[in-house]
Amino acid sequence: MRNGDTRVRGLAARAGGWSARHRWAAVGIWVLFVVLAMGLGSAAGRVDVKDSDQLKGETHTAAKIIEDAGIDEPASESVLIQARDAGGKATDADFRAAVAAVVKAVEGTGKVTDVTSPYNTNTISKDGRSALVQFDMRGDADTAGERVEPVLKAVEGVQKEHESLRIEEIGGASMMKTFDDAFGDDFQKAELSAVPVALGILLIAFGALVAALLPVLLAVSAIMATMGLMGIVSHVMPMSDTANSVMLLVGLAVGVDYCLFYLRREREERQAGRDSQTALRIAAATSGRAIIVSGVTVCVAMAGMLFTGLAEFEAMGLASLMVVAVAMVGSVTVLPALLSLLGERVEKGKIPWLHPESRLRRKRSGNRESRFWTAVLKGVLAKPVVSVVVAAGALLAVAAPALGMKTQNLTLDQEFGDSLPIVQTYNRVNEAFPGGSEPAEVVVKAADINAPEVTGALADFKAKAISSGASRGPVEIKLHDAQNVAFVYVPLVGGSDLDKAGESLDKLRDEVRPATLGKVDGVEAPITGQVAGSKDFNDQLAGAVVPVFAFVVVFAFVLMLLSFRSLTVAITSIVLNLLSVGAAYGILVAVFQHGWGASLVGAEGVGAIITWLPLFLFVILFGLSMDYHVFVVSRIREAHLRGRSTKDAIQHGVVTTAGVVTSAAVIMVAVFAIFGTLSMQSMKQMGVGLAAAVLIDATIIRGVLLPAVMALLGERNWYLPKWLHRLPDLTHDEAADAVATPAARDDESEPLRV
Repeated sequence: MRNGDTRVRGLAARAGGWSARHRWAAVGIWVLFVVLAMGLGSAAGRVDVKDSDQLKGETHTAAKIIEDAGIDEPASESVLIQARDAGGKATDADFRAAVAAVVKAVEGTGKVTDVTSPYNTNTISKDGRSALVQFDMRGDADTAGERVEPVLKAVEGVQKEHESLRIEEIGGASMMKTFDDAFGDDFQKAELSAVPVALGILLIAFGALVAALLPVLLAVSAIMATMGLMGIVSHVMPMSDTANSVMLLVGLAVGVDYCLFYLRREREERQAGRDSQTALRIAAATSGRAIIVSGVTVCVAMAGMLFTGLAEFEAMGLASLMVVAVAMVGSVTVLPALLSLLGERVEKGKIPWLHPESRLRRKRSGNRESRFWTAVLKGVLAKPVVSVVVAAGALLAVAAPALGMKTQNLTLDQEFGDSLPIVQTYNRVNEAFPGGSEPAEVVVKAADINAPEVTGALADFKAKAISSGASRGPVEIKLHDAQNVAFVYVPLVGGSDLDKAGESLDKLRDEVRPATLGKVDGVEAPITGQVAGSKDFNDQLAGAVVPVFAFVVVFAFVLMLLSFRSLTVAITSIVLNLLSVGAAYGILVAVFQHGWGASLVGAEGVGAIITWLPLFLFVILFGLSMDYHVFVVSRIREAHLRGRSTKDAIQHGVVTTAGVVTSAAVIMVAVFAIFGTLSMQSMKQMGVGLAAAVLIDATIIRGVLLPAVMALLGERNWYLPKWLHRLPDLTHDEAADAVATPAARDDESEPLRV
């Protein structure tokens, strides 16, 4: 490893040195940056992803036709009126009275338009027990959920007057309100829980209030700055609420982790007897460098989402990338400045029974290694072949269920289970009127929508949709004469069963449409709706998987190669991370698709993984896994550069980082596990998947597989072919002894002996 090389100091060391010398300036610049970002972002406002930009394919074409025509499609609502006993019928007098009362009540709110009676539109179920009063919400469909409350109250009032019947409302606006309320409550719960949980774990890890507060405050400030930046950037690339939530999750995780790495190394050096400034220089040159390598790798992984072509993914990727970059910069600039300002006061607010000094009094001052991991490593390094076979075999077994992964956009009943009353209404409507709660929507555009051949084709389509078996009706046609556009609403056979409904959609697209509307020249008839959107999303995502996987893996490999100048380390990093991701996939499929242990997390009956999650998890986990990998391997390499044998370096690197990796992992698992407790299955799946992967990564991967593989490889861990020696050298390694010497002056251009 050419221990005699002379290299200039690394970026992290220079940044830390400058911040320590100009500490007030560094803190002031950071505060100014956060305030300016928030102020400018608030002034600019946030532009969200438009429906027409969400997807490609027919869903995109339909949304574009509606947008270009200037049609503001209203949010449609239905009121289900259903006899509670089998003998009740829609022809009964009290049933008719209830229908009339519902019509009068919803019209009386002044919030609705185009109210229709089931007796006029024939929206009565085949068994005669159920009927639908249908209407549209006034105003913008995107904000209809904010205005539907009075209508819901009016329907509840009618229900109280007709207790022998079931009277319930469902539709775009009421589902939007339900979703927003649940989404808001869930994330408020997550936000209120995540920070105290992280702070509590940090208190245990550091045993001092000030030291525990620093990572949390820095992570929160990075999140606040990124929220402002998202507003500015959204005018170029639109953002979304989901992107905001993902940014919060990732920002808190990496922000706390990066500061934790830095603080623990600085504290470790002080406990070894070094003065505060020397300890800070060592932390900057070692942990600071690991943070930059890890941060850049995570950013590259997040950038993979920009290649999906899906607006929601692009927003999540960019938001995550920004918060990681901001947290990384803050960790290597303002954190050293704060530590320099605080000095020994970083230990203020000590909790005696938790503070490391109280624990170390019973130990030799030099023994800071984890007893547990020392014992584990002793066995792993004694029998590395057995360790690799057992650990890798176990992870492959855990990953096996992922081979049968089924993905789809979750329906309302899958998303919320039985936790919300509207889910039962949704199921009852689908049972009485299959596909009626979420019909397929055919957007027909013609040069003249009232031309005889067009009206004839529309009538044929309506008839054939039912005769083909794709729908049981009623099929509704709504004309917009001025724009020469027609909307055809087709309830799909299969209802909330997206597999069966998907077959009905295929019949409409591949059989019914070509035989009717497809025969008229100049007519466009893309089919959209929930089922179509799920299919188009799946199709587009499937096409994005290979380029995204390739981009993330190749760039992560290159970064690891340049950062450690070892072909072996780069290859093993990729393989171990892929194994970790595969195990997380297997757990997700086992729990949420097959239902193994689903009751433990409240996930019974989901039966599928939400479409966007596998690719999202791959990108996020591949990035976050590098945190621990870079930190541990950097410590191993540092020990090796200082003259230890590879086996001793592995032992030293793993056990001395065990405390910080464990603390960081516990924080990540705790924060992600909070999302696993939320009511929405998509958030629950994300939380469980992330928590499981981080737990596996910090224990089996870093504690067993990594040291076992490196022990087997020996000196080959540091192999770099001669033809790769010309690659840029981004290692900038600085052994602690070198940094601590008087030669390590503050002059940024001073060469250091490694």
